[in-house]
Amino acid sequence: DVTITALSIMVGKALEAAELLAQDGIEAEVINLRSVRPLDIDCIVQSVAKTNHIVSVEEGWPVAGMGSEIAAIMMEHAFDHLDAPLARVCAKDVPLPYAANLEKLALPQVADIVDAVKKTLNK
Repeated sequence: DVTITALSIMVGKALEAAELLAQDGIEAEVINLRSVRPLDIDCIVQSVAKTNHIVSVEEGWPVAGMGSEIAAIMMEHAFDHLDAPLARVCAKDVPLPYAANLEKLALPQVADIVDAVKKTLNK
């Protein structure tokens, strides 16, 4: 139903989200972006060709991050496959707090990924 791209610590959160989504009958294919240079564009495009939806997950801020790069690449290489715009799940656009409770609010969580997928799929 949806492709989820993630890197670093967000891979684990994306996999957790995929398990929760599966309980709702939503199948998510998680792609671990182990290398961003070179980026395996073909792998992502092939997945999007199957699912027709993509959610990009990263720990970084929304500006000039990997999510914005994935969005641009999908517009160049997979636009005709997409049934909805790419959804980005990333850190809030604020200075990263040091306190653990505030850091959890600033960084993407599993629930944020699940919400983004459901919104992308209109569910």
